[in-house]
Amino acid sequence: MSVIPEIQGFFSDLTAIRHDLHAHPEIGFEEKRTAAIVAEELRGYGLDAVHEGIGVTGVVGVLNGTAGAGRTIGLRADMDALPMEEHTNLAYRSQNPGRFHGCGHDGHTTMLLGAARYLAANRDFKGTAMFVFQPAEEGLGGARAMIADRLFERFPCDEIYGLHNSPEFDLGEMAIFPGKAMAGAKFFDIAIKASGSHAAMPNKARDAAVIAMTLGQSLQTIVSRNVDPLKPAVLSITKINAGSAYNVIPETAALAGTIRFFHDDVGDLVASRMHEIASGLAQSFGCEIDVDIRDVFSVLENHPAETEAMRQAACEIVGDDKVYTGARPTMGSEDFADMLHVVPGAYCWVGHGGTVPLHNPGFVLDDAILPIGASLLARMVQRRLAA
Repeated sequence: MSVIPEIQGFFSDLTAIRHDLHAHPEIGFEEKRTAAIVAEELRGYGLDAVHEGIGVTGVVGVLNGTAGAGRTIGLRADMDALPMEEHTNLAYRSQNPGRFHGCGHDGHTTMLLGAARYLAANRDFKGTAMFVFQPAEEGLGGARAMIADRLFERFPCDEIYGLHNSPEFDLGEMAIFPGKAMAGAKFFDIAIKASGSHAAMPNKARDAAVIAMTLGQSLQTIVSRNVDPLKPAVLSITKINAGSAYNVIPETAALAGTIRFFHDDVGDLVASRMHEIASGLAQSFGCEIDVDIRDVFSVLENHPAETEAMRQAACEIVGDDKVYTGARPTMGSEDFADMLHVVPGAYCWVGHGGTVPLHNPGFVLDDAILPIGASLLARMVQRRLAA
């Protein structure tokens, strides 16, 4: 492994930053403390400009190389935590109830700070490095908020790159491949309004609980009976709420969940069938069913040339035999996809120790990943803007 020595040299500083961010997690569009720390660090490194409040709480740092004008390479990290409790015994565990960096975004932020610190001290590249610290990746549209705030008009960018930690790969392994790499996603909320009664007299009710169960079962036929079997899709109901007592038939119920897809026409088909099935059941049961479906994540598609560039940089850091390029798309989603719709670039996964999955209350990020990810990001700038 060829981690950049200077970055390895300030590993303890990166670890301290990461532990502090982990102990003070903030969810989407609330990352005020995190953003302030990022901005302060960037200014301390001596960047040419630091801009705050982009897309609500986003931060952009700009660093000009000393070899003259040239292209601009963007590097992006997400800053937000998840709205969940942390169940670890870490000394630096979350101090904010209901907030937890259970996806490693504290690590992503730290790795990008590490790359910025190194590049600020090694500016012998031709062009500009742009460091994008994005809020609200976890389903709240942070990338779209920054783009709507004219991110790429205010800070034109020729290419952009990002990464995500992964316990699916071992420490020192990376994975990247061109094309569709992560699924698009829609979120949905369904509200059922029927009529309740005493539980001993169901004939006097239009049972919202029964309607919810019937609807839930019916929705599960969409992927198996309406979607082309050669086009992957997932429809998951993740929340069901109904009732308040043992002897009361509820008059309302609610379901919520997500749709995942790699083809936009499949996402649209699933959404359309959900509306049709809900409408039919509403007529059948004599109730009201309101379906709200929102487009949240685009399909993440890596651009071929930029993917190859990132693969080469990854091979330089961890070795050819540790970089996996086979087609391994995931049904998980990532709003960096929206940035890739505007600017060509690529996204990869960086392995680390541990077997607990992301978004699990016991998830722990291996600090040893920090200099590896920071080195990869720094090398992307140096290789793409080589003087």
